[in-house]
Amino acid sequence: MAEGDLIPLLQYREYPVEEMKRRAAEFYADMKRRRTVRHFSDRPVPREVIEHCILTAGTAPNGANKQPWRFVAVSDAATKRHIREAAEEEERAFYGGRAPEEWLDALRPFHTDWRKPFLETAPYLIAIFAQSFTYDQEGEKMKHYYVQESVGIATGMLIAAVHHAGLASLTHTPSPMNFLNEILGRPKWERPYLLLVVGYPAKDAQVPDISKKSLADIAAFVE
Repeated sequence: MAEGDLIPLLQYREYPVEEMKRRAAEFYADMKRRRTVRHFSDRPVPREVIEHCILTAGTAPNGANKQPWRFVAVSDAATKRHIREAAEEEERAFYGGRAPEEWLDALRPFHTDWRKPFLETAPYLIAIFAQSFTYDQEGEKMKHYYVQESVGIATGMLIAAVHHAGLASLTHTPSPMNFLNEILGRPKWERPYLLLVVGYPAKDAQVPDISKKSLADIAAFVE
């Protein structure tokens, strides 16, 4: 069978309505516990867990099935230190004048500053790169489609997978992030999209006292 041929849908699993309701409610309750964490333990995380979380992200829907992403999982201490140093250099500029006051005001409830010790403490950093194009085995350039949307969906699934596995995460986006290409040896045509910090929360971890919008504030139903 040639790639691109249609095949029967065999993986779909339907549930009775009541079970469907229960599963939806339970998944929401579980995901509602997810919090962004900035205080991490240095406890090691099995590589197999990270591998399965990345594989989950790789199942995300994407434009023309081009799968325009690359995930680089970093546990090496020296590399994490290098990433922290480069990120903090950009963060000093951000907090020191690059960011408008309105933006800094929005960040104050989260008690953040240019210091990013979690980039060294957490056992894993997962750098996510977006590929606008790539090259085939013959060196021919292949364009990708809906790259931002595709990588965004995959990133969301990765965050959900990390939480489902029992770990905490933090989305970190120093700007610019081009230093990740150099440190991690990625080609220039891969654009850093996000740096996901992954691990166990520290025993004394604290999080901001915030809430999410209600269903009425985020959804509308046309029936």
